Amino acid sequence: MIAARTTTKQAATGSLVGLALGDALGFPTEFNSVPSILAKCGPWREMELPQPAFVTDDTQMTLAVGRGIRTAMDRGVLAPARLTRPLREEFVDWYHSPENNRAPGRTCLVACRLLDGDRPWQDASQIGSKGCGANMRVAPVGLVPGLSEEQRAGAAQLQAALTHGHPTALAASDLTARAVYLLTQGAEPLGLIGLLRSYAYENRSRYHEKWLGDLWTRSQDPSPQHFIQRGWDECLAALERLAAAVRTANPETDPCLLAGAGWIAEEALTAGLLCFLLFPEEPVTALRRAACSSGDSDSIACLAGAFAGAHLGAGAWPKEWAERIEYRSELLTLGALWDA
Repeated sequence: MIAARTTTKQAATGSLVGLALGDALGFPTEFNSVPSILAKCGPWREMELPQPAFVTDDTQMTLAVGRGIRTAMDRGVLAPARLTRPLREEFVDWYHSPENNRAPGRTCLVACRLLDGDRPWQDASQIGSKGCGANMRVAPVGLVPGLSEEQRAGAAQLQAALTHGHPTALAASDLTARAVYLLTQGAEPLGLIGLLRSYAYENRSRYHEKWLGDLWTRSQDPSPQHFIQRGWDECLAALERLAAAVRTANPETDPCLLAGAGWIAEEALTAGLLCFLLFPEEPVTALRRAACSSGDSDSIACLAGAFAGAHLGAGAWPKEWAERIEYRSELLTLGALWDA
């Protein structure tokens, strides 16, 4: 039953389009308080997609990750060395692009500038940063079919580590990709938090040395296991808070008050999940709730859109919205590749 559903719902297309729509809806509301958003946009349940529907660096870097994975897999089995080079090239190209003018995060800018050269990528990684820039772009890793668990986890953490080297950024990116993947496979939203907690416990002591190399040595940790456990433990604590929030949340309340403002990786994951789980069968409402929030509205909404689209497929989104989202052609091309 699940297999039949996943072949017809176009989960990859739905997830990528949903991510971009959430990004565009949240772009004008980022850095605003909820009262100021309501004054500017009217009732949050009636928020409309801006004209034109421009996205931020969140969607731009998601596409960079998607292109990097596609290039790597065109050359053979997805493996660390095969993925690192095209990802690095995509990130450097994004750094130099004239379209990189959407208020990108400082961590990404610094790391991508350092990636433009011959140094080991681990020396470019910002080991102290767990900003949300690592997991707001990881959805493609959860959408590519045919990967093993080790490939999916390794690729999710590697794409994060190129810029955000903090162990919580790695774990949150892994969990985000895992959530997207589970939803494409027909996992029920009500059981999602439990599945993610189990996955976090299972992987708590696993350092993917093949994918990450000696990244951990840039930290003050005594071992690679100690390094990665710090990240998983912060994410497990965030998932505990999310489970409590889902039980008690009032949909009319700013989700950032319950799940965090989303500027850091584990809060972006849980705030995006909270908005999705409040409205699992109402994807547009989930996006609007995420965009009308006091934190990192575009990143929270893009994650909510990625989850909702993975769950419901391409048909989740209003045709009029989907037809005018920026980068539509490239989003549809990647989605069609992975839906096939």
